[in-house]
Amino acid sequence: MNTLLRFASQSPSVSAPTVWYLTELAEARGRQELFARQSPQKLKVLREHALIESAISSNRMEGVEIDPARVGTVVFGRMPPRDRSEEEVRGYRSALKEIHEQTPALPVSQDTIRRLHKLSRSDIWDAGQYKAKDADIIEPLPDGRQRVRFRTLPAAKTPGAMAELVALWDDCLRERWVYPLVGLAAFNLDFLCVHPFRDGNGRVSRLLLLLQLYHLGFEVGRYISLERLIEDNKERYYETLEESSRGWHEGQHDPWPYVNFLLFVLAGAYREFEERVGRIASPRGAKQELVLEAIRGRPDEFRLVDLERACPGVSREWIRILLARLRRCRQVACRGRGPAARWRYLATRRPRGTKPGQRRRRAPGARPTAD
Repeated sequence: MNTLLRFASQSPSVSAPTVWYLTELAEARGRQELFARQSPQKLKVLREHALIESAISSNRMEGVEIDPARVGTVVFGRMPPRDRSEEEVRGYRSALKEIHEQTPALPVSQDTIRRLHKLSRSDIWDAGQYKAKDADIIEPLPDGRQRVRFRTLPAAKTPGAMAELVALWDDCLRERWVYPLVGLAAFNLDFLCVHPFRDGNGRVSRLLLLLQLYHLGFEVGRYISLERLIEDNKERYYETLEESSRGWHEGQHDPWPYVNFLLFVLAGAYREFEERVGRIASPRGAKQELVLEAIRGRPDEFRLVDLERACPGVSREWIRILLARLRRCRQVACRGRGPAARWRYLATRRPRGTKPGQRRRRAPGARPTAD
């Protein structure tokens, strides 16, 4: 709450990079309704893909991973989870579903925060309960030693701090001390510094980020996984979090590195959203386009498992079939066999009017060409 307290006592001066982000995001928010009206079927495909990516990425950042072949079953299926990791991924999916479907009925309150923790931790013994013991953030070092990355708020002060943080957020929106998106990032930073739960604080912070963005009218998180973008930039995420939390207890910290990082992630999500909606031709070809996009984005060789990770929810067999088609029309090359096979995108252009794997018909009487 120390960041919002500081903004409440003195309106901050906003740097040029922050203003640029805010301007870009305001324009993107104005365009999002146009995209939603024009391409409802395309957005349905993106929503499903974002739900999978968010559940996988947010948990993977905390060291929780599941078998890529089980992703679709865990996220969308009804079969019981096989282990604790699958329980947590499905729990996060349940929290996302509640946010997506009940945004207007979910205020930013202590009850909501504890509810999101309970869901995302899949009813573990202390799910939905504030920490009972002090829990500092410890970073393991390569040589086996550990260092205290950040001393969180003591457990005895946590309930009062959370009540104050929620009240400050309401005051911030009502009194407009700062731009709402800046206040949202400040809330997120304060939440992580309070560290109210024994475990799962990072996941709850990302769920709250999504919920608060929806309250402010920024809907891109429904279609592009913010969690995946944060994971893609996790080194910078942890760097800016450490930078901005230094001196937090004394109110002498610099919140702007972390604020600008979250604005950068949100701006990147909108750019990707508009690019994807414009690129996907139809819901029928959306799955293929998502895999093709993952292939085109690989600068070097890649394996089948790399595409599985980039396209959760797309089956391994489906990816194999697409790779075989692309290989036949010389858009990819393969080295090796089996799981260790390495693929490379050749960036060749297919004949006009054909699809991947589809050969152009020969004119009657034309001689066949070598394949």
